[in-house]
Amino acid sequence: MHEPTISFSIHEDKEKQVKEILTTVYDALRQKGYNPINQIVGYILSEDPTYITTYNNARSLIRRIDRDELLQLLVKSYLDD
Repeated sequence: MHEPTISFSIHEDKEKQVKEILTTVYDALRQKGYNPINQIVGYILSEDPTYITTYNNARSLIRRIDRDELLQLLVKSYLDD
């Protein structure tokens, strides 16, 4: 008996992981009273981790994402319908 082949996409998994991290970082920044969009944009432009709070491990989480990859995913997400 043959089992059906299960396929998966590493790309889709990576996008899901990035979204989860960004959501966690966004929530941590909001909970600490920051403007999350401004702080995340500041981090992306400068790659200075001090734009991101250490609350809920947000700073450590966002540093797991490659900045170029993050920008590509954000642009793709914005332009895809």
